[in-house]
Amino acid sequence: MALLLLGIALLVLPGPGLLLVLAGLLVISDQFPSAARYVDPVRERAMRAARESVSSPLRITGAALTAAALMAAGLFWGLMPELPFGGWPTGAGLILSSLLLVALLVYSYRTTRGSRS
Repeated sequence: MALLLLGIALLVLPGPGLLLVLAGLLVISDQFPSAARYVDPVRERAMRAARESVSSPLRITGAALTAAALMAAGLFWGLMPELPFGGWPTGAGLILSSLLLVALLVYSYRTTRGSRS
């Protein structure tokens, strides 16, 4: 349930919201068979979003620059505790979002590239 709630929150926050919603649905569908009907539509939407994220060099560059900006912001916020919400809790969240974005970008690229060949 926590995965599902976190995924829903990350739909509007930086992070892999759709994939966490899918993971949450997969976990709770074992206990609640009625939730299983939502797994396939969410899986299709998540895979479509993964394909679209690497559909052009411009999108890949944009995602990579966003990851770099999140990493820089995380380091900045971590090292500047006098900023609003400054300190390592905020910085670590931004750095984690950056790393997740890079991991999802690599996953999307490999998945898309593998399906084309």
